[in-house]
Amino acid sequence: MDRYHRMSKVGEGTYGVVYQARDLETQEIVALKKIRLDHEDDGVPGTAIREISLLQELQHENIVGLKRVVQQDEKLYLVFEFLDQDLKKYIDTVKGAIGAELVRSFMWQLCQGIYFCHCRRVLHRDLKPQNLLIDREGNMKIADFGLARAFGIPLRRYTHEVWLLWTLLYYGMPVF
Repeated sequence: MDRYHRMSKVGEGTYGVVYQARDLETQEIVALKKIRLDHEDDGVPGTAIREISLLQELQHENIVGLKRVVQQDEKLYLVFEFLDQDLKKYIDTVKGAIGAELVRSFMWQLCQGIYFCHCRRVLHRDLKPQNLLIDREGNMKIADFGLARAFGIPLRRYTHEVWLLWTLLYYGMPVF
C-alpha cells in the first residue's frame, strides 16, 4: 500500500477501519477502507464481497465510487472516492434548521441513487444518515453496500407456507 499515504482515521466498523488518504500517484484524496481478513473463519467477509461486486456494477453520480480493490499482507483494502462527511455529522453540526431547498436537494439526490439501484435490482437495506455521504458542494452519495442484496425472481424452493403467502400477496385473497 505504498501508493497511499494515510492522513487520518475517518471511522471504524465491524469489519474494518476507514482512513482519509492521499493517492501518491494522482495526489487525489481518497477513502481507504481496510478490511480485516480472519483466516480462522471464512477469510473475506461476505459483506465485503457483496459491496465490491455490487459497487462495480453501480456507477452513478449519487452512489459512492469504488476506485480500486487491493489485497496485501493478509488485508483487503477498498479505495473509494472521498466525501467530506456523512449526513449525521452534517445534521449534528448545523446550527438551526436546515433550509428547505437543501433538504429538497438531498432528498432528490437520495431518490435518484435509490432509483438507480432499484432499476438494477439492488436493495441497499441499510439506509441511514451515517451511510449518506456529502461533499462541500452539497452532493450526496449512498455508501456502505455491505448489507445490500440483488433481487429478482426467486430461484430457490420455498415451503408450501411461504409459497402460499407469496401467492396471496401477489394475486390477492381468492373470493369463495
